Amino acid sequence: MKANYGYKDGSGEFYITIDTELCDGCTRCVEACPEKVLEVVENELDPLAEELVARVTDEHRKKIKYSCAPCKPTTGPINLPCVQSCEPGAISHSW
Repeated sequence: MKANYGYKDGSGEFYITIDTELCDGCTRCVEACPEKVLEVVENELDPLAEELVARVTDEHRKKIKYSCAPCKPTTGPINLPCVQSCEPGAISHSW
């Protein structure tokens, strides 16, 4: 299952998607994020699952565009720390 966190407004779509089937709850993305956007918790999409998964904190859900902006380069390839640190490839961004 994929969990989408973020919003859409007149300037675009700003989402972080976490594939909860790929996420292994390792916390590398949490450690890599300088803005503390992510946390590892029980899987809210599958309450019976025992494994922990990453998610966007409640504080950052409505402001992904601004919270993630410091990591988004103005030119060149987009190599976001959270995506780079996720070995299973569970995290993606809308931009």
